[in-house]
Amino acid sequence: MIIIFCYSVHNIIRKSNVHNKIDVRVIDYMRKITMRKIYVMDTNILIHAPEAILNFEDNEVVIPMAVLEELDGLKNSEKEKGRNAREAIRHLENLRVQGNLVAGVDTEQGGIIRIEKNYVDMQLPTDMPEDKMDNRILKVCLGLQKDYPEEQTILVTKDMLLRIKAQMLSITAQDYTTDRIAKKEEQYSGRMEVYVEEEHFKELKKKGIKPEYIYQMGEDGIRHQVMPEMNQFLILKADQSTKKVQLGRFDGTKVVPLQYKKSKPYGVSPRNVGQYFLQEALMTSAEDAPLVIVKGMAGTAKTFYAVAVGLEKVFNTEKREYRKVLCKYIFDY
Repeated sequence: MIIIFCYSVHNIIRKSNVHNKIDVRVIDYMRKITMRKIYVMDTNILIHAPEAILNFEDNEVVIPMAVLEELDGLKNSEKEKGRNAREAIRHLENLRVQGNLVAGVDTEQGGIIRIEKNYVDMQLPTDMPEDKMDNRILKVCLGLQKDYPEEQTILVTKDMLLRIKAQMLSITAQDYTTDRIAKKEEQYSGRMEVYVEEEHFKELKKKGIKPEYIYQMGEDGIRHQVMPEMNQFLILKADQSTKKVQLGRFDGTKVVPLQYKKSKPYGVSPRNVGQYFLQEALMTSAEDAPLVIVKGMAGTAKTFYAVAVGLEKVFNTEKREYRKVLCKYIFDY
């Protein structure tokens, strides 16, 4: 019986290459069963998602020296790139405290993160300047492919042109997709269109509608029971007459009518269903809705409505729920 703790296999392999203390057959066997991949990070990945280096499970993440230099050049910017660069650097500092980043630091998922300072002597085609940052990253990929042919080396970058250049050099390259947003039709919209039996449709304003009385019609023409999320908005249609429409919100136990439908925060009135829902969410107390996330196309009054409700709650409400309105400037100048 052979028991192998794959968590530390990588370190055993790397040390064996230097000190030659482990049988080559054992090393080859370990490499085959672990199926480890080597992911080489481009700077734009860390600027896009500073925590990305922690999201490659039990694989090896390599950060070229060129990437550290680019992060150093961006860290003082007050814009989003600068903030993300500083956050990425903090992640690296936390790893440095745990161990030696050059030798490699183990992650909780069983992988390893390390900095690569070698392969400066790798040859590139003559029309690719060696002092360009992207090309220095490609040299690291080529060096790793040469030294560890049994492991797949993958360049991770959001730069499409760099992925094309990598392909020209027979380097596998891919985009970072861990945080990719789902397709629009798959995203949670905060609202749902449902049907209600006529006898229960009239109960909305009096006592609300229980979730077991609402449903959607499938493409097969069959009723499908649905369960709304807490605070999800509903467009309710009477199943005997779809021209009868009401707007409601699910409070966790039943569908209730909009409480602020007739409100005019700071003189502003909603012009469509989406704005009625937005107004309801913004006007609802912080105890019932401590966080409101608004998503929509440009020009749909997201900022306008948020400011209007903010001013209403600071200056016009009797309770004076808030003392100040805080907002971020919309455009970078």
